[in-house]
Amino acid sequence: MELSIYKTDGTSSKNKAQLSDSIFAIEPNETVLYEDVRRIQSNNRQGTAKTKERGEVRGGGKKAYKQKGTGMARRGSIRSPLLKGGGTVFGPKPRSYTINLSKKAKRLARKSALSLKVNEESLMIVEDFSYDAPKTKQVVELLTALKLDGKKVLLLTPENDKNIYISARNIPGVNVLEASKPSTYEIMKADVVVFQESSISVLENSIEPKVDEEAA
Repeated sequence: MELSIYKTDGTSSKNKAQLSDSIFAIEPNETVLYEDVRRIQSNNRQGTAKTKERGEVRGGGKKAYKQKGTGMARRGSIRSPLLKGGGTVFGPKPRSYTINLSKKAKRLARKSALSLKVNEESLMIVEDFSYDAPKTKQVVELLTALKLDGKKVLLLTPENDKNIYISARNIPGVNVLEASKPSTYEIMKADVVVFQESSISVLENSIEPKVDEEAA
């Protein structure tokens, strides 16, 4: 598969990038996509919600009032779930929301997410660039040139570029990551995924590592 490479001024460079068909041109597996996004969101939950049950509420050690003659219900304890300030019935307790998924399924989910972006024409490739100093205006001008204003953009760089990251972090909806790190959720959350040209091989190698034939 080939995709056009754009310059930072938004025009086409007339060059094309070669993309791996086994990563960017597969039939997206929607079931695995759903399961991996669900896994990521569940694993981010703290699971610290807690309410007090009847035996944990303070007070109510003795009978509130006599059994007969008051004209009211016979209360054995003010900790009853029926009363204000009483315990909660079947309330949440601290628990783990962790969901596990095999490595094979995780790789398939990332491939499916990337192939889906290609199918939706929501994947762009830009020539490699960097900045001498962090400045938000530079990234804003890049997004404007690429006609991505106001969209959720995932910008992938071949390695950690502090100046690009700092320049983009204050722009709503823009996320900058190393090409080897985006999860299925981060890819699907973005309206457009923008690759720096040299970051393509980094991402491909992170999903399908190249085996050294001599070592093998």
